[in-house]
This record gives sequence, C-alpha cells and structure tokens, in this order.
Amino acid sequence: MKTQLFNATAQKENGVRLAGSVIRAGGLVAFPTETVYGLGANGLSGEAVAKIFQAKGRPSDNPLILHIAKKSDAKDLWTKVPPMAQALMDTFWPGPLTLIFNHSAQVPPEVTAGLPTVALRMPDHKTALALIRAAGVPIAAPSANLSGRPSPTTAQHVLQDLEGRIDIVLDGGPCRVGLESTVLSLCGAPTILRPGGVTREMLEAVIGPVELSPAVLAPLQEGAAAPSPGMKYKHYAPKAQVLIADGTPREAAEQICRAYDMATLAGSRCMILATRETQGFYRNRAYAIIGDRRDPSTLCANLFAALRQYGEDADLLYCEALPEQEMGLAYMNRLLRAAGFQHLEYP
Repeated sequence: MKTQLFNATAQKENGVRLAGSVIRAGGLVAFPTETVYGLGANGLSGEAVAKIFQAKGRPSDNPLILHIAKKSDAKDLWTKVPPMAQALMDTFWPGPLTLIFNHSAQVPPEVTAGLPTVALRMPDHKTALALIRAAGVPIAAPSANLSGRPSPTTAQHVLQDLEGRIDIVLDGGPCRVGLESTVLSLCGAPTILRPGGVTREMLEAVIGPVELSPAVLAPLQEGAAAPSPGMKYKHYAPKAQVLIADGTPREAAEQICRAYDMATLAGSRCMILATRETQGFYRNRAYAIIGDRRDPSTLCANLFAALRQYGEDADLLYCEALPEQEMGLAYMNRLLRAAGFQHLEYP
C-alpha cells in the first residue's frame, strides 16, 4: 500500500474530500487533532475498524474512541445523553475531553472491545472536524502510531510508524496539546480513566466531585478489562529504557546525575529530559530542555516528541517526576507508562 500525504492547509479541500471518501470506503486515514494525530476508520463498520488494529498491531481488547462533529450525534451512539454529559459537552466540546456512557446498537463491538460502553469525543481541530463531516460517519480513532510507541504529534511521526500501512495522512502541523484527551466515565460516579488537557479541577468546577481511577498512576490489575484506551498495556515507550526520578527538583536532578554518571562509566548511552528550572544541574551531560515545571502544559506538549527524538539512540532516558495535580497528573500518567513504572532507586 502507498500512503498519500496531503498538506491539510494548502491542499485542504482536495485532501479532506479524498480522505472522507477513503473513510466511507473502509480505508484508514491519519489526521491531526489538538491532542495527537489519530488513525481513523468508519466507526460504524466493524470490518473497517478491524483494520486499525491490524495496522497498529494493537490488541483487540483495547477499546477505541468515536470522534464526532456535532454534539447531537451523541444521542445516536449512546442509549441516552445524561444531563451531566450535556453540561460537560456544552462546556468542553469541542475540546480534549472524551466521555464514556452505554452504547447504542449502532456501535460495533470492534469499537468497544465488547464492553457495554463507548467513548465519544468532539475534537477541537478544523481539519479533524472537516474530515468527520466529509466522511459522514463517526470516525473511530486511536493514536496514529504502532502500538506501544510514543503517540504522534506531527505527520512525520505518523509516517515513521505507519507509512505503507495506511491510505492517507493529513498533515496539519504539530499538535497543540500534545497528549491524548481526558477520558471520563459517566457510568456511576464520574471517574477519570485517563487524564489530559481537561483537568480534574476543571471538571469539578462544572459537575462537582470527580473520582480518579487507581489505574491512572498504577498498572491496571492483571486480567481486568480496560474501560479506556491507554490503561492496560505499556504505552508511549521509545527504544530507550525510561527511568523516573522522584522528589523535589533538586533531589530528582541529583538522583539523575548519579545514575547518569554510573551508567555512562558502564558504557551506556544516556540522555536527560530536563526542565528549565533544573538545567543547571546537568552541566557536562547530554540533556534537552522540554518545558517549564511551573507550566506543566509545556512539558505535556513536548513529551512525546522528545521521547521519539531522544529515545531512539540512547540506552537510558532520565526524566523528572512532577506533582500529580492539574496537567502534572496527565504528564505523570504518560511518563509512568513510558517507563513501565520504573523509578530510580538508591539505598
């Protein structure tokens, strides 16, 4: 298969029209959103959705998100639209918030991994919305990468993983948020299954108390079904082993420096993903500044690109932990899974 690349700005009309026809015909299209690039198929066709799992090498028990272009589409895909969902949709859609509720008969089991629920999202990106409208169907889409790899935030990342496996890539430039959407279950007490650009604090300002799934910051229990993407398997991992240093900025940096020096002496190729506040600790060592601890959204926006850029040629990639609140929670959710929950440990 030859993968076609379209510039979503210069070639928007032709590229989106063709991509919509490919979706309707059962093909695969990678497209930009405000979070990461998605790999889309006709969300009402189990046969088309199955191609996503094949192209990504994704386990079939990992559910997908349906992307829609109108809030009113939710009434056809859920058994009903709960009042709480309507309040959240009115506040945060279009935007990086995915809502989970019981699915209607229209949704094929390939999308839901056999679960009684389905995840819906309305992306905040002109190209994504135009593609959904052109396709005329909800688009099922996980991130457009090989399963387990860092999610793609540019069209070039998509091509690195999926060229020759999919029909079209719509290039809309770098993604703004850089991490996948927040996933909130509305079955029972509102519960965050995956944190993202809509924070717990933002949700609680609209609907009151919101619970946090234990699997957000820990591995899902063995044998448990994954109610949301990004929960069950090691995710976002580069070739290098990612290691996390805990504690205050100074404590984390000192741990990293000790580990880096020991590993380098042993012949390992090492790289540090630093913050602006800690860069002074890493003199004479290989490091890259990926954001500002005082504004975790900057670290979120750059994390996946940094894992791809620096994690391919290194053996060990050292990262600092952040406080697990607001956007720091989303950052740590992704970093912990990229590291396979491995932290630096010293006696």
